[in-house]
Amino acid sequence: MQAATSPLISVVIPVYKAEKMLDELYTRLRDAIQTVTPAFEIVLVEDCGGDRSWDVIERLAQADPRVVGLQFSRNFGQHYGITAGLDLCRGDWVVVMDCDLQDAPEEIPRLYAKAQEGYDVVLALRGKRQDPLLKRATSWLYYRLFSYLADIDIDGDSGNFRIMSRQVVKNFNRMREQLRFFGGHVQWMGFPTTGIQVQHAQRAEGKSTYTFAKLWRLASETIIAYSDKPLRMAARLGLTMAAVATAFGLYLLVASIIHRSPIAGWSSLIVSLYFIGGLIIGILGIMGVYLGKAFDETKKRPLYIVRRLTPNARELPDD
Repeated sequence: MQAATSPLISVVIPVYKAEKMLDELYTRLRDAIQTVTPAFEIVLVEDCGGDRSWDVIERLAQADPRVVGLQFSRNFGQHYGITAGLDLCRGDWVVVMDCDLQDAPEEIPRLYAKAQEGYDVVLALRGKRQDPLLKRATSWLYYRLFSYLADIDIDGDSGNFRIMSRQVVKNFNRMREQLRFFGGHVQWMGFPTTGIQVQHAQRAEGKSTYTFAKLWRLASETIIAYSDKPLRMAARLGLTMAAVATAFGLYLLVASIIHRSPIAGWSSLIVSLYFIGGLIIGILGIMGVYLGKAFDETKKRPLYIVRRLTPNARELPDD
């Protein structure tokens, strides 16, 4: 039976293709958090990676009731896994981290101690990352582009690893839009936030599932979810082109009157038509993407579907 009292600390971890890492992850989490409190829980959300991760989670939950497991009906993605874990957890303080052991569980006591100084969110700043150069470069470019277009200052040195108060989690759970970006949601709420430097380790097993294409897809979707800046940029570009074209047209007209010569340049006219036509189609495409995302929101589908829970998990609230 599940304890009636809430744990002091919950750890929420989305799990994907991590069967070889889960035993070490559990052991290190248990040993680290017990230096703060024995009242904790570890919430593991298995995102249907196709390996034996769920079998390991069930075994861990059976051996230690402080381990709670949830499995999706299909692969929904990392940020939906975090959402499900935050829906399920009960702790007064909640740690979110990845499953690949690049986030060191031993840093959790430091995050908790810093939070006790009066912060609702404490970020784990990774400093020099132990990722390949291409991964670091694409991540840097992603965060710069996202911050500019979404008008939200996202720190590229911080990933998902952080500790948050119950108040932050409660308000995060109120946001049920289909496009999920955990860091952006937390940043948008504006609770008192700080960060501490932590060690960033190499991935224990396998390779990151965030490819270049997936990073850019996430970037485009979250920009659309957070800002209408692309639409405003497209409008400014259209008005600028119209002003330049008008000015150039007046110049040609005046030059033709003064020099009494016909206006030439059919080739440039055709090129201009194709350019303007492509620009119009591109702007309509941006508008269509926004309209499509609005259509997705009107469907009111659940953010995720749960296939099964470990017996010690509480009932999930209605989505």
